[in-house]
Amino acid sequence: MSRYCLILGFFDGVHKGHKTVIDSAVSFAKENNSQTILITFKNSPSEFFQNKIEYIYPRELSYKIIKNSEVNTIIEKNFSTLVNMEAEEYLKNLIKDFNPISISTGFNHTFGHNREGNPELLNKKQTEYGYKYFCIPACYIGNEIVSSTVIKKYIKKGDLAKVNSMLGEPYIIESKVVHGAKLGRRLGFPTANLIYPKECIKLPYGVYLVKTPLGNGVLNWGIKPTIGGEKESLEVHIPGFSENIYGQNLKIKVIKKIRDEQKFNSLDDLKKQIKRDTEECLKL
Repeated sequence: MSRYCLILGFFDGVHKGHKTVIDSAVSFAKENNSQTILITFKNSPSEFFQNKIEYIYPRELSYKIIKNSEVNTIIEKNFSTLVNMEAEEYLKNLIKDFNPISISTGFNHTFGHNREGNPELLNKKQTEYGYKYFCIPACYIGNEIVSSTVIKKYIKKGDLAKVNSMLGEPYIIESKVVHGAKLGRRLGFPTANLIYPKECIKLPYGVYLVKTPLGNGVLNWGIKPTIGGEKESLEVHIPGFSENIYGQNLKIKVIKKIRDEQKFNSLDDLKKQIKRDTEECLKL
């Protein structure tokens, strides 16, 4: 039977702390001619206890980032079938199914009934079950522990410097390009319109500098108060680009917020401001 290096956790956003856990397993697997398996859940375990959870990223995007970290396999489990399982029973199932040579988790990982499975248990049982346990300590930036909760707090504030430093890369919005009202085109600034992933925590309304595979751009997120808008709209203007990309996926890396959304007295004033925003973007 093949033996694997297991990685346990939810990994929303795949921040610097998560990447350290993943990297430890990938490195150990390479040293031992093994493969990595990351065991996670499609929905956050917190959803089992709370009505609504907002995510940093859709699961598909988190999985892309995990795969880019050289994880070989991702396995989704159903949290509701495991929440009342005794912690050691769950561990025994992992041993039986995967015969691991190592298990890697973050410092605060828990599992099983009443969260009785924890790093202490995994450390205690490693000799008995024949695996090496890697418990990755907290990752700090300044005096703050990097965590999904803290990152979501900074996303809500629009503090991209903090968000991006904790993620270890720019915050991403990835979505299919859809048809919009084409106001930007009429103003001379054509935009690609996107849908903000509904399950994700959202940035505050405003204008942001972004990078895309098509070039640097200006992202506007809000309700367009100048034209009496009420419906949320996410659109990006990429200077010098006006090709038809409807239906295609566009990956946007959000670099920083440059201003709040505001209502202008006229479309001409709005046009002048968009020109200033675009000039700012080209300095990136």
